[in-house]
Amino acid sequence: MPQINKDGLLAGKVAVVTGASRGIGEFIAKRYAMEGAKVVVSARTVEASDHFLEGTIKDTVRVISDAGGEAIAIKADLAQAEDRQNLIKEAEAAYGPVDILVNNAAVTWFVPVVDFSEKRFRTMMDVQVWAPFELAQMCLPSMIERGDGWILNISSHAAIHPEAKTPGGHGGTVYGMCKAALERCTTGLAQEMFGKGVGVNVISPGLVATPGVVHHKLINENNEDRVTPVEHMAEACLRLCYGDASKITGRIDYADQVIEEFGLQPIDII
Repeated sequence: MPQINKDGLLAGKVAVVTGASRGIGEFIAKRYAMEGAKVVVSARTVEASDHFLEGTIKDTVRVISDAGGEAIAIKADLAQAEDRQNLIKEAEAAYGPVDILVNNAAVTWFVPVVDFSEKRFRTMMDVQVWAPFELAQMCLPSMIERGDGWILNISSHAAIHPEAKTPGGHGGTVYGMCKAALERCTTGLAQEMFGKGVGVNVISPGLVATPGVVHHKLINENNEDRVTPVEHMAEACLRLCYGDASKITGRIDYADQVIEEFGLQPIDII
């Protein structure tokens, strides 16, 4: 039976996980809690009525708490400046300085460039590029002061340049732009933080059957054999947030590669 280990790999650490009401963020939050972290679970969805997809930050916290872990829910729409700033302030007020920041939240529309509205473009850039940047800015001073901290950004294979001379795309240009920018931000920040005790990495999950992926019909008969269990992503995300930050930083990773490289054995999640 999966359980909480209060003396685990992240014992006493404070972890902020955005987009943690469901899917990958939910499982990352639970996996960190299983290793003893105090987890700040954040997303827009507080009550079931807030979103058409199943899952809320209250649900995630309830599971962690019922298992004997420690977590709080903080609502945040990362497209809003006030919510971004409030998230870190409330996290620090509840648990103290942030040790681990996981930027997982995303809002996505798959629309061809010719039809993409400015409002949606700016919202996607705010949530998937500016929010990770600004949240890092707020967490970094205390990390640098303590000489200890981790920032993990969640990307996608969409960041890889597509073959221009093949038909397709399916309206994913803006999504790919956001993820490519996030990856370049990660490696740049890792370089800035090198030698200061702060590790900065980015990881893509591969194809995981999250509620959002299913809703957007991203799994089909051509790729269904490549679906990766979400537990693999959670385990890989755990591995990239502990250890020697001078050796595990500036990585552009994929979950399956991390699992293989470190010989990880994904476990059941609470």
